[in-house]
Amino acid sequence: MRDSTSEIAPISDAVHLCVDMQNIFAPGGLWQTPWMERVLPTIVSIVSRHQIRTVFSRFITPQDPEDRPGQWQSYFRRWRQATRRQLPASALELVPALARYVPPARVVDKPAYSAFSNPGLRSLLMEKNVGTVVITGAETDVCVLSTVLSAVDLGFRVVIVQDALCSSSDVGHDALMTMYRTRFHGQVDLATAEELTEFWQE
Repeated sequence: MRDSTSEIAPISDAVHLCVDMQNIFAPGGLWQTPWMERVLPTIVSIVSRHQIRTVFSRFITPQDPEDRPGQWQSYFRRWRQATRRQLPASALELVPALARYVPPARVVDKPAYSAFSNPGLRSLLMEKNVGTVVITGAETDVCVLSTVLSAVDLGFRVVIVQDALCSSSDVGHDALMTMYRTRFHGQVDLATAEELTEFWQE
């Protein structure tokens, strides 16, 4: 939990970046993340308040393993059933509870873990004069982690909504929450969805 003596600064010039809330990670999906159902209502609530300021990322798998460089080829040979040649197209769509907000929310497709692996995302945020990225989504210790570190490297203030993340690993999730608190002070803030409502007033 957040230190009771600390308080995040007001949030302005922000975009809500919701990472990879797709059917493939939903219950019954190939890479199902058991926590997704638990955090989905919280994410829906955030999106509903900030529809025009929300960007959804989607992890788009290759048609064939050979379409990706280096170690990604080995990865997708192991997960061949996740390639688009074998995977139903619907698996890569946003879960229905979030898809209904597009538009006005935007969608950015990405080929790798970080949402910023699509260079168009940075361009979009720069065009909107965004200084803060509010992050929710899946998974805490993979795509969210990679996205957070990319955002930090690019100079964005990052606010992680800690009760709007999901992972397949309790250990991985808890380790990342500890790392953010102890190693990224001044660049990454942790907030609850309730705190977000208080500190982000558009």
